[in-house]
Amino acid sequence: MNKVVLAYSGGLDTSIIVKWLQDTYKCEVVTFTADIGQGEEVEPARAKAKASGVKEIYIEDLREEFASDFVFPMFRANAIYEGEYLLGTAIARPLIAKRLVEIANEVGADAISHGATGKGNDQVRFELNAYALDSDIKVISPWREWNLSSRESLMNYAKQHGIEVDYQKQSKKSPYSMDANLLHISYEGDILEDPWIEPEDDMWRWTTAPENAPDKAEYLELTYKRGDIIAINGKAMTPAQVMETLNQRAGAHGIGRDDIVENRFVGMKSRGCYETPAGTIMLKAHRAMESLTMDREAMHLKDELMPKYAKLIYNGFWFAPEREMLQAAIDQTQQVVNGVVRLKLYKGNVIVVGRQSNNSLFSEKIATFEDDEGAYNQKDATGFIKLNALRLRLKSLKQ
Repeated sequence: MNKVVLAYSGGLDTSIIVKWLQDTYKCEVVTFTADIGQGEEVEPARAKAKASGVKEIYIEDLREEFASDFVFPMFRANAIYEGEYLLGTAIARPLIAKRLVEIANEVGADAISHGATGKGNDQVRFELNAYALDSDIKVISPWREWNLSSRESLMNYAKQHGIEVDYQKQSKKSPYSMDANLLHISYEGDILEDPWIEPEDDMWRWTTAPENAPDKAEYLELTYKRGDIIAINGKAMTPAQVMETLNQRAGAHGIGRDDIVENRFVGMKSRGCYETPAGTIMLKAHRAMESLTMDREAMHLKDELMPKYAKLIYNGFWFAPEREMLQAAIDQTQQVVNGVVRLKLYKGNVIVVGRQSNNSLFSEKIATFEDDEGAYNQKDATGFIKLNALRLRLKSLKQ
């Protein structure tokens, strides 16, 4: 190995990985740091990388690409894994993998590397997505190679090799393994490893506790075009701006907290806590817009496909042909998903209170409980019911 591109955050793990790669493979390390809306400055990673002897440093603002090309397509599908997880970490990995491969080709690197552990999903996501884009790419996964097996061993390694990490300076460090981007922030580890223990109040960073949220509800109007939000309260916004705004407004009302035990792709169950303020609103509002504008059977078929689509993202198959096939079908259904959804935000709840669209399939004349002037002949239901009951009646004769 002459040169390796590392997905680099500047935290404990990746700071150590830089040195470990240099010593183990005698190679030059190129670092890549992505700003995907984690809410922290990424520029300090440059100084840390330089201090570690890194000469080629990539720091990129990918917030708009992340929102428009990954998050928004996923929400057109209403994707949710195992009924609860809004895929905040999973959807970020294909973008990072994509840039790792592209940078490796740009700088003539022999391999890419990441800091994902050998127990988690992220190692699978990074590598499957990378191989889908470059079949010959080589991947170095330090957690599957070195003998450092704990945070304590990492700290000892840092001390032995004179690696300065922020982790050492903090008087009160976060005990959790955390991941953040525009869509969510996740928490794992420490007391959360016991599924019975309630998270501490001061763990949550983006959301107000619902019981402490404002006593007055807030109303939002989201404008949709082809399944994507293009404006909030009439103000046009880019996809990243939409998410940043919704995170702020929803978080203030205690919206988006979740506590989940999920099934990892590698086989184990894992307990994690998540804050997904914008995503919680986006899922609720999008379904409301679809309910008004989409044909029943198209919507039901789409709902049947969604668990498969969500599982593909969770397991790391974003660039797989089956995900792309499903995306094409999903996007076709979104041509009519245009209009405005009105929401009420109140103490952890997102309540749909209105929806309107020029593509609305709702007919007040037909649905009314008042005189419909012959728009719907109720006598037609007799034959409809009898035909649908035929097989049930035949079955009952044999009982």
